[in-house]
Amino acid sequence: MSALPPAPDIPYAFLVDQSIAGMYVIQDERFQYVNATWAALVGITPEQMVGRHVSDFVPPEFLGEVLDRLRRRIEGNPPTMRYITRGRHRDGHTVLIEVHGARLPYRGRPAVVGVGIDITERVRGEEALRRSNEQLQQLASHTSRLLEDQRLKLSHEVHDVLGGMLTSMKMDVNRVLRRADTPELKEITEGLLALTQETIAAVRRIAEELRPGVLDHLDLSVAIDQALHAFEARHGVACTLEAATPTLRLSPKAATAVYRIVQEALTNVARHAQASRVGVRLSAEGADRLRVDVSDDGIGFDACSAKPCSLGLLTMTERARELGGSLRIESQPGAGTRIAVSVPLL
Repeated sequence: MSALPPAPDIPYAFLVDQSIAGMYVIQDERFQYVNATWAALVGITPEQMVGRHVSDFVPPEFLGEVLDRLRRRIEGNPPTMRYITRGRHRDGHTVLIEVHGARLPYRGRPAVVGVGIDITERVRGEEALRRSNEQLQQLASHTSRLLEDQRLKLSHEVHDVLGGMLTSMKMDVNRVLRRADTPELKEITEGLLALTQETIAAVRRIAEELRPGVLDHLDLSVAIDQALHAFEARHGVACTLEAATPTLRLSPKAATAVYRIVQEALTNVARHAQASRVGVRLSAEGADRLRVDVSDDGIGFDACSAKPCSLGLLTMTERARELGGSLRIESQPGAGTRIAVSVPLL
C-alpha cells in the first residue's frame, strides 16, 4: 500500500487573515493576536488591538460575564464554549458577537483561542421577524373576534328579524287557507304554507350554525353533539361524541374557539376525507387542560408533506394558540386523520 503524498505547504497565516470570521488569542485577559476581521468588529486595526485588555472592548455591564467565561475556559471548565456577547465599537454602538472559544497552549501557557461572528444584523432581523409574527397573530386574533361578533349579530338578525317576518307570513297564509273557497286555492295555499314552514326551519338552522345558542346557555359538549347530528344528517357520515369530562370550566371565548375548531375539522372531513365515521372525544388532560380529539376513518394524507399554509389548518392552529393551547395533526395515507387539540381550563 503506497504512502499518502505529503501535504502541500498551506499558507495558514494568509487564510487566517482573509477569513470572514474574526479570530483571536487571549492570554492574561489581553489580546495576544487578532486578525483583521476580529479587529473590524470594533472598528480598529489588529495593531491597535493587540496587547490591550479585554475591558477596552466590552460594555461595562457585560464585562463581568466575559471575564468569568474567559477564566472558566482557562481553567478548563469547560475547555470549549459558545455564547453570544456584546462588543463596544469605537463609535459607541454595541455589536452582537457569537463567540466560539477553546483552551489551547500559547507560548507555553494556557490561552483562549477562538473565532467570533458579527450577528448584529441577524439578531435584528430575527427580532423584526418576531415582532412581525406577533403583529400577524394579533391581527388574526382581532379578525377572529370581529368574525365571531359578526356571526353573533347576523345570527340574531336572521333569527329575530327574518324569522319574525316569516312567522307573520305563516300566520297570514293560515288565514288565507281557512278562507279558501275553491280546491285550487286551497291546494296553492297549503303548498305556500308548507314552503313557509320549510323556510322558517332553514332560517333557524342557519342562525344556529352561525352561533349555536347552547354555547351561551348550556355546555360545549351539547353544542358539539348538535353539530355532529347536523353533520350526520347532511353528509351521511356516522358521528359519535364521547364527552369524558365536563367542559363548563371553559370560558365563553374558549368554548366558542373549540367549537369552531371542531366545526372546521368537520368541514375538512366533508371536503377531503371520504370518511364513513367521525368521532369527537372530550377528555381531561391533567388537572387543568381539556383535550379534544376529532378523528375519522377516511383516506388520510401524508401529514409531513401537508401544506402548512392551508387556511383551515392555519385558522384552527391560531384559535388554539390564542387560548394558550396547541393543535397537532396525525395522519397517514389510508389510515384516517386525527386532530388533537389541547387548551387550558379556567
